[in-house]
Amino acid sequence: MNITKEQLDTLCSIALDAGREIMAVYAQDFSVSHKEDASPLTEADLRADAVIRQGLEQHFPNVFILSEESVSDQQHTAEHFFLVDPLDGTKEFLKRNGEFTVNIALIENGISIAGVVYAPALDELFHAARGLGAWVIKSGLRTTLQVQPIDGKTPLRVVGSRSHGADKLEAWLVKLNKAYTFTPFGSSLKFCRIADGQADVYPRFGPTSQWDTAAAQCVLETAGGNVWDLNGQNLRYGLEYNILNPEFIASAP
Repeated sequence: MNITKEQLDTLCSIALDAGREIMAVYAQDFSVSHKEDASPLTEADLRADAVIRQGLEQHFPNVFILSEESVSDQQHTAEHFFLVDPLDGTKEFLKRNGEFTVNIALIENGISIAGVVYAPALDELFHAARGLGAWVIKSGLRTTLQVQPIDGKTPLRVVGSRSHGADKLEAWLVKLNKAYTFTPFGSSLKFCRIADGQADVYPRFGPTSQWDTAAAQCVLETAGGNVWDLNGQNLRYGLEYNILNPEFIASAP
C-alpha cells in the first residue's frame, strides 16, 4: 500500500497521543513490573500501547498490528502490517533522562515503508515515508531531514547503547584506526541523531527486536542514510523472520 502524506500525519497524531499518555505517567510516581525476559514494564507502556492500537484500528482497519506489548486478533499477512514499540527505552524512562520514544512503523513485504519516532520528553517528532520524504518537528518547527555524508577530515561521531554490547563495541572502535567521539543515547534516538546530522554512525552489537528499529530505520534511510547487517543486507521485518534483529551498522553515507 502507498501511504499518503495525510496518512503519515495521522500516524504522527497517534504517536503524539501515545506520548501524552507516557508523559502523564512520567510526571508521577509509578510502579514497575517485569516480563518473562526480565525487561521492565510500566503503566506507561500499556497506556501508550492501548492508545496506539485504538488509533490504528480506527484509521487503518483490518491492518494487522504487531506490538511489543500486544498482537492483533486478525490474521497476519506478510504484505503489510504495523510494527509498534509503544515505549522504546523503558530503562531510560525509569532513569528519567528523557531518551525514550514511541515507535510506529508500517511494513510492506519485509520493508519499513513509513515510520514515526516520537520522543515526548524532548519534544522531537521524526517521521518519514518512502517516496514522500523525512522530517523532524522540534518545538513546532518542521525541518526536512537530509543526511550529510561523513566528513573524513573530522573525528567520526559514534553513538551507541549504554546497556548492550559494550565489549564488541570497544573492539570495533579500536579497529577504526581513526579519531572518533562516542556519545551514548537511549532508544531509537540513535538512528535519529544520524538523520538530523548530530552523529555519523551507530554500530549495534547487542540485542534488538524488530519493533525497536523498524520506524527509525525508515526515517534514517529515507533521509539518505544506511542500515546494514554485518553481511551487508538490510534489516527485514515480519513474523517469517526472527523477532530478534541481527547485529547491524547504521550510518550516514
